[in-house]
Amino acid sequence: MIEGGAETIPLKNKVAVAGALLGAFMAVLNIQVVNTSLPDIQGGIGTGLDNGGWISTAYLIGEIIVIPLSGWLASVFSLRRYLIANTILFLLFSVACGLSSTFPEMVLLRAFQGFTGGVLIPLALVCVMILLPPRARPVGFAMFALTATFAPAIGPTIGGWITDAYGWRYIFFLNLMPGAFMLPALLWGLKSEPMHLERLWHGDWFGVFTMAIGLGALQTVLEEGNKDDWFGSVFITRLSIISAITLILFLFQELRPGNKAPLVNLRLFTAWNFGFSSISNFMLGFVLYSAVYLIPIYLAEAHGYSAQQSGLVMAWIGLPQLLIIPCMPWLMQRIDPRRLLSFGFLLFFISLLMNLRLGPNDSGPQLLIPNLIRAVGQAMVFPPITMIATAGISAADAGSASALFNMLRNLGGAVGIAMVETFVTNREKFHSFIINQHVSLLEPATRTRIDAMQHYFQAHGMSDPDDARRQAIILLGKTIRQQANYFAYGDAFGLLALGMLIALAASLFIRRPSGPAAPGGH
Repeated sequence: MIEGGAETIPLKNKVAVAGALLGAFMAVLNIQVVNTSLPDIQGGIGTGLDNGGWISTAYLIGEIIVIPLSGWLASVFSLRRYLIANTILFLLFSVACGLSSTFPEMVLLRAFQGFTGGVLIPLALVCVMILLPPRARPVGFAMFALTATFAPAIGPTIGGWITDAYGWRYIFFLNLMPGAFMLPALLWGLKSEPMHLERLWHGDWFGVFTMAIGLGALQTVLEEGNKDDWFGSVFITRLSIISAITLILFLFQELRPGNKAPLVNLRLFTAWNFGFSSISNFMLGFVLYSAVYLIPIYLAEAHGYSAQQSGLVMAWIGLPQLLIIPCMPWLMQRIDPRRLLSFGFLLFFISLLMNLRLGPNDSGPQLLIPNLIRAVGQAMVFPPITMIATAGISAADAGSASALFNMLRNLGGAVGIAMVETFVTNREKFHSFIINQHVSLLEPATRTRIDAMQHYFQAHGMSDPDDARRQAIILLGKTIRQQANYFAYGDAFGLLALGMLIALAASLFIRRPSGPAAPGGH
């Protein structure tokens, strides 16, 4: 329908898009909320720290597998049926997780929760692309950006508060609140379409099998590798080989000339803007999720922050985006989106450089300015990169484009967190070695420091001189490790700055979009 020279948007479409975006927000928030409460969940179901990591890993495996499948399965069962069914299943599995009492039960239910929740993220972007006209898509992309950036930032705060106030089970029941609004919106707003069950028989099942095995194994390697000493573990080595072989087979299958119905259209990467946007998007996931992981860990280890205290620090990355992102559609109409994207990456890069030199005085208040700069940068990145990547994508390829775009960001996050974990461990050892070379017990300055600490302990109730000296040496060792930790975390932010520099460089190669920011562009 056209009025006044502009295409009007049916109310049902608006409601459906709003419901789908709420679902994406709910799915992303769930990951961060659960990660914050992992220690309480582990205690509640009687498992240790080593096994407890599988509570997160199981969800991420289910999610990374289903994201590339979502476009194809939506075309088989129809967008309405597939999205509504997975919303209902996600809510049921959320409740089941909250009622779980054993570790195996929790891991299995989390895998199913991830497999259903992973659908909500790419299909929200599909709804924006196919239910909104080109002129309204920048607003849809801006709201989609909130699900990807605001939810991770406020997740630790919400998770810590709910766990402290009501217990860990209620972090799973939390999903019922947005679900109560989302389900009616989808039921009323999405129109019924016929199913195409024949596509199941002619589907790319070899591609499904190799993709599921490859991505599932890769996600497990990335999540568990650092804990199991990477290739020092037979389990991690075997999974890495399986992942490499199956993903290579998947690439051959999808790009094979005789494959007339590929699972996902990998040839979208040959489109100039989609290809370079995907590089920037992967590195954005690498940096964004690594920073969300790194800051609370740093505050806890270096400054003794609780989960709730760390969450309040992280909230300053999320809250400003509520003000900035709604303004982005207006800015994108007046400023070249490529310039906004590059400037956002530059701000993100600068904020990371500000965290390079960490020390004993660099806790939550000192991270405020870098976090605010990062918030502005993130807000300026997500709407433009989504709009640029999807410009000119046909309706037929909307599912593949959304699946690939969201999968790459999530995969970038998994790679980033795995690298940062190992990087911090190795750099801490490196800096400890360097510092120890300059803190020899033969050095006069070192002996003077130990003597001073020994006298301190003796003056405060430790009468045995040998015990006081031993305690002084132990304290000196702790001080060295603490200083090495500061250096290691600073180096990790340097690694993330390098990742953001790669994203910025890729964004400079993006051309001005030649068509509307969605399907049907020419």
